[in-house]
Amino acid sequence: MSTTEIFLIALLLIFSVPYLIWRLGRTDYYAPLVVVQIITGILLGPGVLGAAFPDYYQFVFNKSVITALNGIAWWAVMLFVMLAGIELDLAAAWRHRRETGITAGLALGAPLAFGAVAGLVLLGLPGWIGPRAKDWQFVLGIGMACAVTALPILILLMEKLALLRTALGQRILRYASLDDILIWGVLALILLDWERVGRQGAFLLLFGVATWGFRRVMTRIAARDRWYALLIWLAVVSFAADWAGLHFMVGAFLAGAVVDAHWFDQAQLDALRGHVLLVIMPVFFLSTGLRTTWEVGGVAVFAAAAFLLAAAIGGKLIGVHLAGRILGWAPGEASIIGWLLQTKALIMIIFANVLLDKAIITSASFTALLLMAVGSTMLSVPMVHPMLNKLKEQTGTEESALRSATSVR
Repeated sequence: MSTTEIFLIALLLIFSVPYLIWRLGRTDYYAPLVVVQIITGILLGPGVLGAAFPDYYQFVFNKSVITALNGIAWWAVMLFVMLAGIELDLAAAWRHRRETGITAGLALGAPLAFGAVAGLVLLGLPGWIGPRAKDWQFVLGIGMACAVTALPILILLMEKLALLRTALGQRILRYASLDDILIWGVLALILLDWERVGRQGAFLLLFGVATWGFRRVMTRIAARDRWYALLIWLAVVSFAADWAGLHFMVGAFLAGAVVDAHWFDQAQLDALRGHVLLVIMPVFFLSTGLRTTWEVGGVAVFAAAAFLLAAAIGGKLIGVHLAGRILGWAPGEASIIGWLLQTKALIMIIFANVLLDKAIITSASFTALLLMAVGSTMLSVPMVHPMLNKLKEQTGTEESALRSATSVR
């Protein structure tokens, strides 16, 4: 068979298998389609399909096919990360800076500390730290992976819970937006290369100048031309960041972070995010699954994933509850916010992909982080849904009592 035909077989697997599992298995409550796609990517990888049917695996996912899939995956994740940058609402975060700063700081700092401790434990065991990593890079990378909140997936989950357009939902978005900036800032610190620090400094300087020019151009061109200008800007900044040694995904995030969402129709932006998730992100999930490995042993990988999941969830809930106590939140709010902010999914997987690309973590660490991201995301809706119902009942009871008291007067 030709490479084109084998490539199409791979696409058939990528799009049909997770969809059938999601639709026929009715997994949406516990595992949205995006989570099923990630799990399917792992199952189609070398550790599962490759181990069970090595000849078939080598036939379908040969070098030429993987190269083609990786090209699609790179573009998909660049678009997705750029959109995550555009979705940041820094103006709202600044208006509520005390509340947002306290909550975002504790929601990021506590799981980062817990995750760093987990990283120190893994550092003492063979097979987890990457060949090019310094100890501090590995520990900080694992810690930040435990602290990540997946802003785009958080938006999808809050839409599912009818929470996105509420006051509570907008607060959660502010906290996640600020954390998103810190996450990519820490990643840039981890990737800082003293041998290429001149390039990296030049990139940041030129990026600042280019941003000024780009923003002036975007306010002066027609709305239909802004979409093309945006894609050109994405390619240029991603290339420059990768050339400087900061990785193209850091560039993609920076490219989106300096874009004002109001330059575009919000419905079109939402539709683009949905189309990227539907059309090309499944290829990224598959390419991610192809990078998993179980070389240190399946039990060890699952044990590490459970350890990291406990650190991530425990740290996030403790940090958010501390913020709630300081700010005097209503009962139940901290748990809802904490469980939603611990959603990892795509951004953590993208973060881990960068660490693996730079050999800061091994494939075994990557697999454990991937499993942790899946577990955290699957827990979000089942944990938050009953809490939301209880909060609504309490609010309804209080409103009813207030109306009764008013009518008596």
